[in-house]
Amino acid sequence: MPFYHRLGKIPHKRHIQFKKEDGTLYREEVMGTKGFSGIESILYHHYPPTQVSRVEKVRDWKASLEEPGPNRHRHLQTFQAPAGKDPIDGRVHLLVNEDVALGVANPVEPMDYFFRNSDGDEILFVHEGEGELQTVFGTLSYRPGDYIVIPVGTTYRIEMKSERTRFLIIESYGEITPPKRYRNEFGQLMEHSPYCERDIRVPERLDTRVEEGAFEVRVKARDQLNAYTYDFHPFDVVGWDGYLYPWIFNVDDFEPITGRIHQPPPVHQTFAGPNFVVCSFVPRLYDYHPESIPAPYYHSNVDSDEVLYYVDGNFMSRKGVREGSITLHPSGLPHGPHPGKAEASIGKKGTEELAVMVDTFRPLHVTQAALEMEDPDYIYSWLPSKS
Repeated sequence: MPFYHRLGKIPHKRHIQFKKEDGTLYREEVMGTKGFSGIESILYHHYPPTQVSRVEKVRDWKASLEEPGPNRHRHLQTFQAPAGKDPIDGRVHLLVNEDVALGVANPVEPMDYFFRNSDGDEILFVHEGEGELQTVFGTLSYRPGDYIVIPVGTTYRIEMKSERTRFLIIESYGEITPPKRYRNEFGQLMEHSPYCERDIRVPERLDTRVEEGAFEVRVKARDQLNAYTYDFHPFDVVGWDGYLYPWIFNVDDFEPITGRIHQPPPVHQTFAGPNFVVCSFVPRLYDYHPESIPAPYYHSNVDSDEVLYYVDGNFMSRKGVREGSITLHPSGLPHGPHPGKAEASIGKKGTEELAVMVDTFRPLHVTQAALEMEDPDYIYSWLPSKS
C-alpha cells in the first residue's frame, strides 16, 4: 500500500540491536518485493523465521482444464459449488491463465494450519460472512463487501464467525495495487480517485504469540502446496513497520464516476494486477443526457477477456444471471445487453446492481470444476427466441 504503517515495538533505527528483556536479540526480517527496490516491511520475531523442523509436499495446486472446444460466452452458477472444507482447501478454481486464477469458496471447516501464498498477491472478496483475517502483521476484521488484499509472502489464517461464508478468490501471480492514474508521484490517492486512504482498513492489533509446539504453515509455491512445521507459533512478531501488509477496502466505499452519456468500464477500476484489472460496479445514478441510453453499448473485447461476478441487485444489461453468477465474455466475440435491455434502460434514473469485474489481457482457460456449474445455453441467450 502507498502509505506507511507500524504496529507493536520496533527499534528507533533499522538493522541495529533490538533486545528482549533477557538480553537476547529479536530476529529482524526484511520482507520486500522487487529485489529490495519495491515496497517492504521490517518485522521483529521472537524466533528465527528460518527455523523449520519438517517439510513435505501436500498436493499440486494447478486445476484441471476442459478439453479444447469452440470459443464462446460462458455462464457459471457458482452457488452450485459444493460447500465444504476450509477457506484454503475449499477453493474451487474456475478460470485461470498465466497471470491470475479466479475461483470461489464456500468453506465450513476451520483452518487448523496457517497459509502463505508465495507466488503472488491475493484478493478475497467477501460475498457473505464475517470473521477475522489473522496474520503475521496483525488482525483485520472482515464483513460482506470487503476486498481483502493479502500481499505475497504473508502468513495468515482465516477465522470465520458466521454460519455461512462465501468468497470470490482472485489469486495473482504478481502485485495488486490501486490504479496508477489515481495516485500521484508519492503514491497518495488523488482527488479524482473513487476511493482514498480514509476508506482503507489496516491491521487493527498485533497479538504476539510466543508459545512453542508444532505449528503447520502451508505454502503455495511454484503451483505446489507444501507443509512446513515450525516449533513456535508463526505469529511471534513483536513489532513491524513499512508499506507491505494486508489491507481491506469495502466496495460500499467506492464512489462511482458518472457522466451525461455512458461511461466506459475503466471508470469502475478498483485494482490493477499483472495483465489484469479488477473493477467494481456499484449502485449509481444513470447517465443524464436527455437522449442517453444507460445500458452499455455492444462491444468487442479484441484483446481481453471479461469476467463478471454478480453480487447483488438487478444487473441492468443481463437476463438470466443471479446472485453468485459468473459470466465470461472472451476476446474475439462481441457482447452487450440482452434483447430489450437497452430499450428498457431509457429513462431510468439509477441502478442498484453490485458486481465485481475482472478483465484479463491474456486468455482465460475454463477448468473442469467450472463445467459442473455451467449453463451451456448462455451463448444463445441473445437470440430473440431465448429472451
